[in-house]
Amino acid sequence: MSIVISDTSPLTNLAAIGRFELLKSLYGELYIADAVYQELNAQARSWPGWDEVMAARWIHRQTVQNHLLVLALRQDLDAGESESIVLALELNAEIILMDERDGRHKAQGLGLKTVGVVGILLAAKAKGILPDIKSCLDALRMDAGFYLGNPVYREALKLAGEL
Repeated sequence: MSIVISDTSPLTNLAAIGRFELLKSLYGELYIADAVYQELNAQARSWPGWDEVMAARWIHRQTVQNHLLVLALRQDLDAGESESIVLALELNAEIILMDERDGRHKAQGLGLKTVGVVGILLAAKAKGILPDIKSCLDALRMDAGFYLGNPVYREALKLAGEL
C-alpha cells in the first residue's frame, strides 16, 4: 500500500462531520508528523479528530529528521504543514493530505501530490464509499466552519455528478 501523510486539517474536518473513517477506507494507513499530533491537542484541549487519531491503530506518528528544512518551511507555513511536507519527502509518500493553499503550493513545488478534504470526498464518492458529497460539503461549511468558496463547491458537485 502507498504511503500517505496527513496534515491536521483533513483529520479535524472529517472528524467534525463524522466522516473520519473515509481516511482508513481510502488509504488504509496514514502517517502524521509530531507537529500534527501536537496541533490536535493544542491549547490543552482536544480538537475534533484527537480522539479518532488516538484510537486509530492505522495512524502512525513519525518524527521528522530534516529539521533545517522544517525551519526553512516555517518561514511561510505553520508547524504541522512544515513537518507534514518534510515527512512526505522523507518517506517518499505518494500523497500528502493538506487543505491550506500555501502549504499545498509549497508541497507541489517540492514534487508532492496533494489532496484536500474535498478531494478525499470526491475519491470516496468515486469508489462508492459515499452515496453523495453534497451533504458532506454542506456539513463542512456549517458544522466544521471549513471555508469552501462557491466556485469550488459547484465544481466539486459537478465532478461528483451531483449538479
